[in-house]
Amino acid sequence: MIMKKEILMSLEVNERRVAILEEGKLEEFFIERADAFKMFGNIYKGKVKSIVPGIGAAFIDLGTKKDGFLYVADAIESPFGLDSAFEEVEFEGKKVRGDTPHIDDVLKLGQEVFVQVVKEPIRDKGPRLTTHVAIPARYLVLVPGENKVGVSRRIEDPRERERIRQIFTEMDVPKDSGFIVRTAGEGKANREFQRDVKYLTKTWARIKSEIHRQKAPSSIHRELDLVERIIRDYFTEDMDRIVVDHEALYRQVKRFLKSYLPDCRVRVEWYRSHTIPLFEKHNIEKEIEKTFQKKVYLHSGGHIVIEQTEGLVAIDVNTGKFTGHRDLEETVYRTNLEAGQEVARQVRLRDMGGIIIIDFIDMAKADHRRHLYRLFKDAVKKDRAKTNILQMSELGLVEMTRQRIRPSLESAVYDGCPYCEGKGIVKSVT
Repeated sequence: MIMKKEILMSLEVNERRVAILEEGKLEEFFIERADAFKMFGNIYKGKVKSIVPGIGAAFIDLGTKKDGFLYVADAIESPFGLDSAFEEVEFEGKKVRGDTPHIDDVLKLGQEVFVQVVKEPIRDKGPRLTTHVAIPARYLVLVPGENKVGVSRRIEDPRERERIRQIFTEMDVPKDSGFIVRTAGEGKANREFQRDVKYLTKTWARIKSEIHRQKAPSSIHRELDLVERIIRDYFTEDMDRIVVDHEALYRQVKRFLKSYLPDCRVRVEWYRSHTIPLFEKHNIEKEIEKTFQKKVYLHSGGHIVIEQTEGLVAIDVNTGKFTGHRDLEETVYRTNLEAGQEVARQVRLRDMGGIIIIDFIDMAKADHRRHLYRLFKDAVKKDRAKTNILQMSELGLVEMTRQRIRPSLESAVYDGCPYCEGKGIVKSVT
């Protein structure tokens, strides 16, 4: 069965919003404010401002409001086995890491460093940096200073991985650059890869000339804005259409598609109604509002409760009103299956990162537990952020980690309450 997929883009006075739908259901949501300075993927020529041996890191002056911090592991020569910030990757013949040196043996005060932002500033923390620069395109990521080819871990078919490697042995690629084949590169031909190689080498040449020309601290290269990034990273050939609600947005999308995906034929529609906003017409506003609620109701009558702290997210599954089966085990099992799909979706929508613990309802049967775990892992595969899921514990807990690149959706939209200071309750009048 072919699934209907579409991208909706809305431009308002102070923000851009993008929703990705599958069969009319919200699967991904992004928001970018005009006054919020996005840093992920940006490249800077910085200067070492201070070194803190106690945490093995240095603070780098980037010429921005907040200094970035660079851990020693991110400052030493890349072993080319580390994942790129843009793709989980596997390299053949990667170097084995030795002992990590001390930060003050690697960097000196006042030293100029060439760095890329791999994590947005979150609350009081500055952006996290790396010297292992990666420049993404549609199908490839360029890694300067290497000469190997890596393939995304999400391309699982061994024959496809070998086919891709064979293409690169026959291709004319720069000797001083390595490449990572992204998930979108699965099934693609030499021509598509060649086009990305050309674009990336041109971009890298421009960045190199900027490095020599600019004085530290200064910005060298900016990542694409939200609209262009979504098309690059999320648009697929089976996408039905892109719908936008503003002329400027319509022109930007058409222009970017023409230069970036010239061979792709996709419907771009300009939604012109002034009576019903685009997101309201597709019932997106209500779905977005749900992503800020602690309690999410399931179709069965069960519900999940989501509690976020600074470094950890706790998710609790409850049967609620669902009593659909005479057998308790079957009721619990059905609730858990539906909750597993919804938890994976909510984690993506809310862009939650760090440690996530899901407390599923206890099940007596081992095969039920195994099936739930497999289903949950499959549901999480849709997520583009790097995730790691541990086996279900005897208590029915599933622990996972999810890459935190930027603040969660909640913290991007809401400020902390000055009255309850995060407790969620205030003292009674009495």
